[in-house]
Amino acid sequence: MWMDRVRTYGRLIKFSHTVFALPFALAAVLLAIRQQPASWLTFFWIILAMASARSAAMGFNRLADYEIDRLNPRTTNRPLTAGLIDKRSVVAFIAASSCLFILSAAFLGSLCLRLSVPVLLVLFLYSFTKRFTPLSHLVLGFGIGLAPAGTWIAVTGGLDWRILLLSLALMTYIAGFDILYACQDIDFDRKEKLFSMPACWGVSRALRFSSLLHLLTFAFLLSVYFAFGLGAGYLGFLGLISLLLLAEHRMVRPDRLDKVNIAFFHVNSAVSILLFLGVWADLSFF
Repeated sequence: MWMDRVRTYGRLIKFSHTVFALPFALAAVLLAIRQQPASWLTFFWIILAMASARSAAMGFNRLADYEIDRLNPRTTNRPLTAGLIDKRSVVAFIAASSCLFILSAAFLGSLCLRLSVPVLLVLFLYSFTKRFTPLSHLVLGFGIGLAPAGTWIAVTGGLDWRILLLSLALMTYIAGFDILYACQDIDFDRKEKLFSMPACWGVSRALRFSSLLHLLTFAFLLSVYFAFGLGAGYLGFLGLISLLLLAEHRMVRPDRLDKVNIAFFHVNSAVSILLFLGVWADLSFF
């Protein structure tokens, strides 16, 4: 019975989507420990902070979007809208996840603790932005893009401009594929007057902007290579990432949106994992 409950909460927060941002954060850990060695306990608190922050943000998003999700045929089977979880339980889940994130931040240092509440507020803010701006995708990217910078601070106790390149890569990467994902709701968003980029700008223009964002992702990841003095191993994996990004944008076109889910999950999860493997392989073998 309790396993069913765990699975339900996993569906609530789409736990499988953790694979998008976590590898970027772990790549930041690998880069940071070259400058400041870290213990396994630090690594544990970083993982816990990542998981709890994302859980709080996703739970808050499901609660804030309850009425919208209840009307959208694509989202009516989500645990909250389907009645598998009640609102009170979701509120308790958000509160518990938020407290766990703040606790994890406290164990990672005073600066992390001071930044924990502002980070949560940014993550919560995203849930309201699609009600008034087509730039909501960038707000989502910015919130998730804080992960590498936060991880660097957790390991080193300070901030280095170089890690901001990885944060910008994650920001543009997330925002770019969130635009692709929003294409499948264009009719619903227009009907409900929601400000997704495809609904406001049209699919063709939104896809061009998504392509631009992913071009910037590649540029920022290439900048990481120069900023951190990485080698051929990283470049090899970056080449694979560029091919996947190209394939993603060939897969999703204005006249062919049936491949959005494949592009969203399979391609993007592979990009994140390849990024981590590129940093790990380069620092380990080259």
